[in-house]
Amino acid sequence: MPAHSALITIMEKAARKAAPRLRRDFNEVSQLQVSRKGPSDFVSNADHAAERTIVEILRQARPDWGLVLEEGGEIEGDPSRPRWIVDPLDGTTNFLHGIPHFAITIAAEQDGQIISGLVYQPMTDESFWAEAGRGAWIQNQRLRVSARKDLGDCLIATGIPFQGVGNFDQFDSILQAVAPNVAGIRRFGSAALDLAWVAAGRYDGYWEAGLNAWDVAAGMLLVREAGGFVSDYRGGDKVIERREVIASNSAIQTRLHKLIGGALRSAAK
Repeated sequence: MPAHSALITIMEKAARKAAPRLRRDFNEVSQLQVSRKGPSDFVSNADHAAERTIVEILRQARPDWGLVLEEGGEIEGDPSRPRWIVDPLDGTTNFLHGIPHFAITIAAEQDGQIISGLVYQPMTDESFWAEAGRGAWIQNQRLRVSARKDLGDCLIATGIPFQGVGNFDQFDSILQAVAPNVAGIRRFGSAALDLAWVAAGRYDGYWEAGLNAWDVAAGMLLVREAGGFVSDYRGGDKVIERREVIASNSAIQTRLHKLIGGALRSAAK
């Protein structure tokens, strides 16, 4: 196993410093004060507290770097330096409903490329991390995407539109195209963990639309460094710009592109 670089060490320190408060608040979730940001889009005191802790550590370590934060927006830094992309609690709705499936995710971006990423699951103490050119890991174990080549054997993850968010007709078309061809479809509620689980081979593939940079930045690098492929629905690399992602191994990626592309063309008629 390669030793943690300085960047991964900083990310790990920040995530682990924020995690105990999240675990404590999760166990007292009924007492949290919750406000609405939009339809079915909740933000809790836990999000803000975790983000403050993470930002404090990141800025101490790299004071001239900018940040892109789910809750705090964008903080400008030296444009010649990398910037952090942070989601302090991916899976907020799970968290607020007492479902122990959520993550802290932190990535470092330089010149439009993700160079380091971490997805940390506080409830299981699983730390998924990757660096460009150095592979993807969970703790000290190397990650590899699934080797399955037959779509009929595959377990595929996705995200489902909900109140006020997403294109229901598009999702329905894709689901009808994919579901009859796979062994199962799962919707667990955290895009960061969906991508980390693709990197770990737990899922054979994943698709979702309507995502933000902080949802996918670290996870995209994890999948690619684990030998997988990540693209937008058209097979390009504009995942963040188009807010859509397909992730899997090479063989399954080809099949999912064909099915999803066909579904989108049918829906457009």
